[in-house]
Parts: sequence; C-alpha cells; structure tokens
Amino acid sequence: MTTSPARRPDWRFLRAHPAHFLAFGFGTGLSPRAPGTVGTLAAYPLYFAMQGLAAPVYWGLAAIFLVTGVWVCGRAGRALGVHDHGGIVWDEIAAFLLVLPFAPAVWWGHVLAFGLFRLFDIWKPFPIGWLDARVPGGLGVMLDDVLAAGYAVLCLMGVTAWLN
Repeated sequence: MTTSPARRPDWRFLRAHPAHFLAFGFGTGLSPRAPGTVGTLAAYPLYFAMQGLAAPVYWGLAAIFLVTGVWVCGRAGRALGVHDHGGIVWDEIAAFLLVLPFAPAVWWGHVLAFGLFRLFDIWKPFPIGWLDARVPGGLGVMLDDVLAAGYAVLCLMGVTAWLN
C-alpha cells in the first residue's frame, strides 16, 4: 500500500498495517513533541520485561527486533513517502535495547544511558551522519540508531570501568 508523498500519520495509518504500528512504536511516534525521545522511552517496558531472560535469549530477541525494524521502518517510510519520518521510532526502541544492559544498575545509570543514546542519535557524529545520508530504506533508518547505540555503549563501558 503506497500513498501520496508526505502523508501525515495518524491512528488510522497505524491501524492500516502492523508494520506501521510497530514502526511508530505502538503509537509513541505520534507524539507532537520529540517523538524520537518518547519512542526511546517505550524501550523501557520491553527492557524490563526482557531483563530476566538468559543473555542469549535477550540478545536473540534484540537481533530479531533489529532485523524486523529494517522491514517495518522501510514499509512505513514508503507508505508515508518519507525515508525516515520523525514518527518512525522503532529504530530508537530496538537500538536502545542494545544500550540498556550496559547501564550501571542504578537509577542514574538508566538516565545516563538514555541521555547518551539520545545525544548520539541527535548529534550523529561521524560516521553516523555520513551513513544516514547515504544508506536508503529501512536499513538506513535502523543503521544510524545502531551506531548511536554503539557510541553510547562505549561511553557506558568507560563509566563502568571508571567506577570499578
């Protein structure tokens, strides 16, 4: 299903296809302000639900979320006529699940993980911004967030090493 370019998403759009609902982070991407930030927050319930799983199961699910994201983000973007619409937030959700296991297990560790991930996702230091401008489709949508997650994880590992 394709629509006219730059379609404005709403709940009707999200209900039109399961990929749209997932791409828009269960509706969090419809937030009128900072949908990427709100979408990132949607990762917390998933993380807390998955936290008790064995590590291979957790990372397997995270990988499934990432691979699924390539498809759902690409499909929603094509339906909207916009490569990486601001409301498409599954990329933030799936990528932030890569960061949270590295956060120090205290309240400020989660705040720090969130802040670092959002910083790198918004700032897009090299090569994130470069790749974001050159990799099309759902892969491009997912890739910049995975790299932002990598930068956040490296910082969190540094903080953890410094604390120990």
